[in-house]
Amino acid sequence: MLRAPPFPGLDAGVTIAGIASASSENSDPAALFARIRAARVGGAFWERPAALSRPATVVLRPRSPDEAATLASGLNQQEAAEALWITPARADATDPWSAIDGAGLLVAHGDDEWVALACIAGVPVRVLSPGPFGAPGDAQAELETAALRALTTPCYRDPFTGDATTLFATIMTLAEWRRIIDGNRGIVAACGMAWWKREEIRRFLWCPGQPLRIVSRPARALGLAQRQDGQVAIWPSRVSPALLAAAADKGVPLVRVEDGFVRSVGLGSNLVPPSSIVVDRQGIHFDPSGPSDLETVLASTRFAPDLIARACALRETIVAAGISKYSTGAASSAPPRQPGRRLVLVPAQVEDDMSVLAGGGGLHSNLELLRRVRALEPDAEIWFRPHPDVDAGHRKGAVPDGEVLQLADRIVREGGMAPLLDVVDAVHVLTSLTGFEALMRGRAVTCHGTPFYAGWGLTRDLGTVPDRRGRALTLDELVAGVLILYPRYLDPVTSLPCPPEVLVRRMAENHAPNRLGWVAPLRRWQGRFMAMWR
Repeated sequence: MLRAPPFPGLDAGVTIAGIASASSENSDPAALFARIRAARVGGAFWERPAALSRPATVVLRPRSPDEAATLASGLNQQEAAEALWITPARADATDPWSAIDGAGLLVAHGDDEWVALACIAGVPVRVLSPGPFGAPGDAQAELETAALRALTTPCYRDPFTGDATTLFATIMTLAEWRRIIDGNRGIVAACGMAWWKREEIRRFLWCPGQPLRIVSRPARALGLAQRQDGQVAIWPSRVSPALLAAAADKGVPLVRVEDGFVRSVGLGSNLVPPSSIVVDRQGIHFDPSGPSDLETVLASTRFAPDLIARACALRETIVAAGISKYSTGAASSAPPRQPGRRLVLVPAQVEDDMSVLAGGGGLHSNLELLRRVRALEPDAEIWFRPHPDVDAGHRKGAVPDGEVLQLADRIVREGGMAPLLDVVDAVHVLTSLTGFEALMRGRAVTCHGTPFYAGWGLTRDLGTVPDRRGRALTLDELVAGVLILYPRYLDPVTSLPCPPEVLVRRMAENHAPNRLGWVAPLRRWQGRFMAMWR
């Protein structure tokens, strides 16, 4: 009954391994049922929801048209008018929770898993024929016992490792999958998606019965969405203002998609597909001019203790493993620092990056950022870190070393970002994600622009912070919102949607293969060639 959605190329029974012995998880059936009700999983929960304006008085599941006619003859006029019929043709194409939630009665056969789901949902059931989920005349308590048996008899396995796992862990995994699928409903077209990440985008935005059309022409994307009363997913840096204006004119909602914060092993500019994205229906996290889904999460979420504990454990794992957004650079120690001086790191950025243009407050120059840092930190030892995409020759923002060294004490190119953050005292950023990674490591962070992590009481903010961010957060509340609640992750091994812990573990164990590994050397060569001509 608890099974995985039919993700592309996946066996729907991926969460079931065999038959279990008695489990301690059935010691509190009420708590178990409550978890499943909250998660709304079980049965084909991924199917299209029933279009109901209010809960059904009675839900009927006949096996045949003749049986439907017989059942109809037993209803009075009002019951017949308010009944929801799930006919054989629709039986496997309807989300059961959308039909039974709040219903007055379910009428179904004893071999129908909807009987068990209705019992879990607290809906009365009338059974038409005997089966594993009940028999005619069974009391509700007997039906609940059968539902409990259906849940606790199987042995569940972790879909990412294949190891045995708990029933509660399985419910959590299915709940996350449901959240993602529900979030994808209505996204019928995508525009501005680079060719080398389209396979991943299809997996991130997958929804059964709703093929995602990835197109190049904005007019075609908007036309598809108009015809299906749907939405268009866009990559903000790859679409024109004309598309935004046309979408507004036609009333087509846009959903913005961007790289996540723990992205991949390797640079996006080297055509390494993302293992994490964000999907934002309000705006986008790097643009402080308007609200975003992330800002709403951080401003309004009541962070439960178990979520805070999870965020803390995730943060500690990331720091211990030395993981950053791209996890690039060989593991190495940082250069020696000068004794007795405060050490400040200044990470450069791509100067025409959308986060700089939107959140930089008019400051777009890496050299100017460095000048401002030196003015604020006249006695500090300053290390300047060029952006890897710029150093690779792919993007704008290079500063001649001689000009950098007039303001900074050292240029640090080698190795990853994590070893540097481990040794510095403070970080000055414009909008760089490095500031968030520094916060996770307990470093002081000064923001010269307005990144998504500014304005929550954890940074020194020199940029303009929106009034929407008036809430003070703890570090692990920030981590919970930024790394757990907002992004989506894809397991690079199984290609399944996964929690951040799975991707972090893969990266830490170097089990995050790049399916386009052959492209990266060509891109590095291209970048060096382009850099020679700048």
